[in-house]
Amino acid sequence: MIFMFLKQENDDRKDKSKTITQSNRKGKYATSTENRRLMWEYIIWPLVLELDKNYFTPEEYHKMRNKVSIEKNIPISKMSGGLVSLLLKGILTQDQKYYSIHYKLIPYMRKKVHLDYETVLREVRSKK
Repeated sequence: MIFMFLKQENDDRKDKSKTITQSNRKGKYATSTENRRLMWEYIIWPLVLELDKNYFTPEEYHKMRNKVSIEKNIPISKMSGGLVSLLLKGILTQDQKYYSIHYKLIPYMRKKVHLDYETVLREVRSKK
């Protein structure tokens, strides 16, 4: 009888640890969204405001990315996925040697407004 009780208690501990571990991990879509947000708020939008133009070169991007990577202690590999994801979402477009922001975001750039990722999505998706 005591053996069964101990066995049950050990089984309960295993289940709790699995639940805690699974709840701390993010899903595929949450991770992608986090990478896009991180890329937009720490690198892309500050770079656009700093340059005061709606496009930037890969060299300018790399310089800003490396600076942010060191300051915020974020691996470059995590940030590179965010850039590709922003391209796929249509927030950024890529020409032969430039990246440019969506045309609906240019008025915000001119006013030098802090533009968070949620507002970017709303503006890019709107049918005005």
